[in-house]
Amino acid sequence: MKTIIQKNTPITPTDPLCGYSSLSDWGLIFVEGVDAASFLHNQLTNATLGLNRSKIGEIAQGSSAVRLVGYCSPKGRLLASAWLALFPENEAGEDRFALFISRDIAASTAKRLAMFVLRSKVKVSDASDTWHISGHYGAKPKFNINITESLIVRIPDVLTKDETSQRFLIATPNRSESEIDKTALIEWNYLEVLSAIPRIVLATQEQFVPQMVNFESVAGVDFKKGCYPGQEIVARSQYRGAIKRRLQIAELEMTPFDSVSYEPGVELFHSDDGSQPAGMVVLSAANPLKPNAITLQIECKLEALEHGQIHLGSIDGPVLKISLLPYQLLEI
Repeated sequence: MKTIIQKNTPITPTDPLCGYSSLSDWGLIFVEGVDAASFLHNQLTNATLGLNRSKIGEIAQGSSAVRLVGYCSPKGRLLASAWLALFPENEAGEDRFALFISRDIAASTAKRLAMFVLRSKVKVSDASDTWHISGHYGAKPKFNINITESLIVRIPDVLTKDETSQRFLIATPNRSESEIDKTALIEWNYLEVLSAIPRIVLATQEQFVPQMVNFESVAGVDFKKGCYPGQEIVARSQYRGAIKRRLQIAELEMTPFDSVSYEPGVELFHSDDGSQPAGMVVLSAANPLKPNAITLQIECKLEALEHGQIHLGSIDGPVLKISLLPYQLLEI
């Protein structure tokens, strides 16, 4: 497959980011048991068979230990996305998969997965209320918590100008949520948006076929693994070139008088057509390195990017500036 090279000006922050933040909008699902690997392999967009086991208190990293996964409806629309790793309770223990997921959809996703267990030897549980999720980031981040009982996954680095920010999600058991450092949370959220790796939240459930948000370009779909809910539609979209929408990175300059929402699920409109949406906000965050700027992941019609302007919220809303993706986008 060829690649699309986008010739726009990238967003380039000027200062390195480093810190730690409690992540109240992240949750955790456990899927455990003798049949857990084969069960998840038949439910998710990415392969789970053969995933390396990681020890509690040690870092799971690399595609052999941590994978981005999607969970689709029968219509091929994403119900959830998650970072998946395998953390048995001990070396001789049964498989226990951990899914780091948006907290607002953790309970419903766990419930839906449990519906399909049937006679498999699998237990699905939402552990969001008993495990605390935090994010650590920076060129050389230091964990400021006791990690001996924690589950740690390294997710893809984010390049901010000349600095590479490593990112780690950490789940710690039986730990109450600490006071949130607002600056660190803004920086973590900004890095997540800048990564251009989508995270499905309640407001965006069932809105996107995986390729609409570049899931195949960020290794979230394994087209060789076989069946899962919605697999035929996802495969057809890949091989028949049916996707006309993609995830983009955009920036918005806000003024003190702007009251428009830029939260996930907010619709976008093209300057030539105010009668129907041209896309939707996927994730958004304040830019900590540029006052009054908001950085967004948006899903948008490709034809809407060819001319005219993209407006947030309505045809009269603020204009978005499209930026460069941090990875090559596979052409479908």
